[in-house]
Amino acid sequence: MTYIIAEPCIDVLDKACVDVCPVDCIHPTDGEGVKQLYIDPEECIDCGACEPECPVEAIFAEEDLPDEWSNFLEINADYFKE
Repeated sequence: MTYIIAEPCIDVLDKACVDVCPVDCIHPTDGEGVKQLYIDPEECIDCGACEPECPVEAIFAEEDLPDEWSNFLEINADYFKE
C-alpha cells in the first residue's frame, strides 16, 4: 500500500507533508516546475505521517482514495517512471 496525493494539491504545493515524511518519498524538490506533489509508491512506508499535515486534505491512503480521484494513483506512480 501507499499514500496518494490527489487533486486538491494542484497549484497549492504546500510542503508540510514533505517536512514530516521519515523516508523523503514526497517529491518534487523546488524548481522542478510541476503543479502538485507526488508520493513515490516504491519508497512510501505507509506510515501516514503526511496525511494529517496536508492543509487541503489532498493525501489519502490508497484504500481510502475517493473514486473521483482514483486516477491519481496512476498519476503519482507515473511521475516516478521518468
